[in-house]
Amino acid sequence: MQILVLGAGGFIGRHIVAELLAAGHNVTGVARSTETLATAFPEATFVALDLAKTVGPEDWLIHLSDVDVVVNAAGVLRGPDMAAIHVNMPKTLYEAATTATVQRTVLISAISAREDVATDYSASKIAGEAVLRCSGLDYTILRPSLVYGDGSYGGTSLLRGMAGLPCVVPLPGRGDFAFTPIHVNDLARTVRIACEGGLPPRQMLEPVGPETISLKCLLSRYRAWLGFGRARFIHVPMPLMQLLGRFGDLVGDGPIATNSLTQMVAGNAGDSEAFAKAVDFVPRSLGAALRDRPAQVQDRWHARLFFFAPVLQATLILMWLMSAWLGLMYGAPQTEVLVHNFGMPMGWADPLRIGSSVLDTLVAAELLFGRSAARAALVQLAIVCGYTVVISVALPQLWLDPLGPLLKNLPVMVAIAIYGVIGNKR
Repeated sequence: MQILVLGAGGFIGRHIVAELLAAGHNVTGVARSTETLATAFPEATFVALDLAKTVGPEDWLIHLSDVDVVVNAAGVLRGPDMAAIHVNMPKTLYEAATTATVQRTVLISAISAREDVATDYSASKIAGEAVLRCSGLDYTILRPSLVYGDGSYGGTSLLRGMAGLPCVVPLPGRGDFAFTPIHVNDLARTVRIACEGGLPPRQMLEPVGPETISLKCLLSRYRAWLGFGRARFIHVPMPLMQLLGRFGDLVGDGPIATNSLTQMVAGNAGDSEAFAKAVDFVPRSLGAALRDRPAQVQDRWHARLFFFAPVLQATLILMWLMSAWLGLMYGAPQTEVLVHNFGMPMGWADPLRIGSSVLDTLVAAELLFGRSAARAALVQLAIVCGYTVVISVALPQLWLDPLGPLLKNLPVMVAIAIYGVIGNKR
C-alpha cells in the first residue's frame, strides 16, 4: 500500500513510519524538516511542508497521487498554529483526498480531547475529528492515552525529568491522576492494522495499555527504572502548578504549560479490555516494557539534563540582556579605549557601543523565540569568539586580569555548545 504520514518527524510519527516500512508498505512522510528523516529512513520518501501554512485542496493532490491511506499524526499542544494544524489543514487535505485514490484516513487524536476539557488544544482536536467525520472518507480516529517508548518526547520526557531530580520528586497535587499508558510500538501497530483495513471503518478507538496507574506510580516506576533509588515525593499544590504553567505559557517553550497541566488533570484512563478486543492483541504493560529494556547511562543523562536545558537557556538569555544593558549604560569608557587602541576615529565609539548592545539583544531574542537550539548556539559562539578576538587584539592585557574577563569566555562558550546539543526537544 502507498501511505502518506503527516507529522512523520514527531515521536509517534517516526514509529508509525518504521512500523509501516517493516510491514512492506510504501511510505511518504510529511514533516517541516526532512533531512534527518531521509537519512534515518532511506526506504521512505519525504516531503518538506509547513502544515501550519495551509495549502488548498489542489495543492494536496500532487502529494496524494496513488496514495491509498492517509495517516494524520500531526499535532501541537500549544501555540498559534494549533487551529491551522488540527482543523484548517486537515480540511483541505480531506477535500483533496475525496477526489483522489485515498481509501481511508487514520487520525491520531488524544484521549483527553473531550468537551469537558476547557483548553484550546482539546477544542481544536475535537474540531479536527469533526472535520474528518464530515469528510465522507472512511476513517479511524485513535485517541491514545499517555504514549511512552524506549525514547521519550513531551509528557514522557517531563516524567523522566521529574523522576530524575535529585533528593526529591515533585508531585503535582496528590498525584492521583490516572493514566492507562500505551507503548508507542503498540500504537504504531494499531495504526498499521487500521491502514490495512483490520478495523471497522468510521469508528473511534482509545488505544491504551493493560493497566491504569496513577501519576505517583508512574514517577516511582520511572525512578526505579533509571536506578535513582526510592522516590521521596514532595507535594506541589495545584495552584502553584497552575502558576508554573502560566509562566511556561509566557516563555513559550517551558517544560510545563497550562494546556499540558489541564490535559493531565482531565484524566487519561481508558478501557483496556475493549481496546485489546478491538485490535486482537494485548499491548505490553509499562512494567514489562521497562523490564525488557533496562535503562542505560544515556537515559540517566537525559533525565538529569531535562530541566537543565530550560535553565541554561534562561541563564544565557539573562547574560545577553545584561550584557546589552551594561554595555549601553556603562560601556562608554571601555569602548573609547578600544577605539583608541585600534586607531579609529573617536566618533565611532558610540555607534559601536550601541550596535553591540543591539546585537546582544537580538541574540537574546533568537534564544527566546528561535526554533533551533543548534542555530542559536552557533550564532552565540560566533559572536563570543568575535568579541574575544577583537578585545584580545586591542586589550591583550585583559588575559592576565585576575578577574578573568576574557578567560571566562572559555567556559561560557562550553556552556553555549552544551545548550546547542541538549536544547532541542526532538
